[in-house]
Amino acid sequence: MTQYKSEFLNTLSARGYIHQCSDFEGLDALAAANKAIAYIGFDCTAASLHVGSLVQIMLLHWLQQSGNKPIVLMGGGTTRVGDPSGRDESRKILTIEDIEANKRGIQSVFDKFLNFGPESTNAMMVDNAEWLTKLNYIDMLRDVGKHFSVNRMLAMDSVKMRLEREHELSFIEFNYMVLQSYDYTELSRRYGCNLQMGGSDQWGNIVNGIDLGRRMGTPQLYALTSPLITLSSGAKMGKTAAGAVWLNADMRSPYEYWQFWRNTEDADVTRFLKLFTPLPMDEIARLEKLGGAEINEAKKILANAATAMLHGEMAALEAAETARKTFEEGSSAAGLPTVMIDLSQPMSILPVLVQAGLAASNGEAKRSIQGGAIKVNDATVADEKRMIGMADLNADGAIKLSMGKKKHVLVKPS
Repeated sequence: MTQYKSEFLNTLSARGYIHQCSDFEGLDALAAANKAIAYIGFDCTAASLHVGSLVQIMLLHWLQQSGNKPIVLMGGGTTRVGDPSGRDESRKILTIEDIEANKRGIQSVFDKFLNFGPESTNAMMVDNAEWLTKLNYIDMLRDVGKHFSVNRMLAMDSVKMRLEREHELSFIEFNYMVLQSYDYTELSRRYGCNLQMGGSDQWGNIVNGIDLGRRMGTPQLYALTSPLITLSSGAKMGKTAAGAVWLNADMRSPYEYWQFWRNTEDADVTRFLKLFTPLPMDEIARLEKLGGAEINEAKKILANAATAMLHGEMAALEAAETARKTFEEGSSAAGLPTVMIDLSQPMSILPVLVQAGLAASNGEAKRSIQGGAIKVNDATVADEKRMIGMADLNADGAIKLSMGKKKHVLVKPS
């Protein structure tokens, strides 16, 4: 493993965050002198970020921990355009009101990972709507557009893949890389930003920003990307049968979040401990040696550390205790995720399982019952035609639905 002068790059290298860098030597010297000022952009396409954004958030976290300054860039402006990277179709155009509501929803997450304030290494949060919405189109074409080659833009992966597959790419999306490049130049001018970080799919956009900065007279700019995180099974990180693993507690409860990490595949535990927790590397090395049934202890430590970082120590402890009661004692555990369903009339168990998030469809629910994976109040369901109603309420006034040993939901009458 390469040894760097800076704590920042040594940490990223040891934990597996580095995919590409425009100039390791130059960035290393900058970070070693605590002069790296880095940003990552987050578009406001949903009311919450999801687990797929955690690697980027952790990059900013470790940047600050090493004595350098992070900038969180809210994409209030770029969200109005839509990033075509990694997509076969255009993003839905959101209203200004929706974008602002989404921005409010995702801002609070960063307080859990970064320290904001006036000090030199404190994080700052800005919105690119501050400058993008004030641009004059003709001035933009003359001052910025002249530096972009359409030939190079057409060769970008985000564009080329859409064209090769004969999927429509709108002119507004084609402009996204211009706006992202301009963001980098503007952040350099306003705040001395000299590093843009992002996922590996953003490499082309970031390098374009470096080139634009050079042409427009900024100091030397740098690029650093992280690898695409997939599970050992090949599945995309953060996607489950119940949907995305959101970071906001009102969209994914702390218990469900804890359970997501507890269910990590054996082969991914060490890698995820490095990427998604602040645990020291020597502690992770100790946990890496655990095998057999002992690896479940490492998974619990991963779940506790990841949940504590996002939701706090108390929420992590409560989630762990809920899991213990549920799995070891077989109790209904009030801390389980809860869904409200109208049970005034008995209804088929199949749509109830779907509404509870335990199955993606009635067909999947039926197959799970046939496989003996479904329980109601800890009793295995053998009949796919079983009805669920008020008569199934337990002493706590809820119905405990289970799929296998790890997925449990409480259903309460609405």
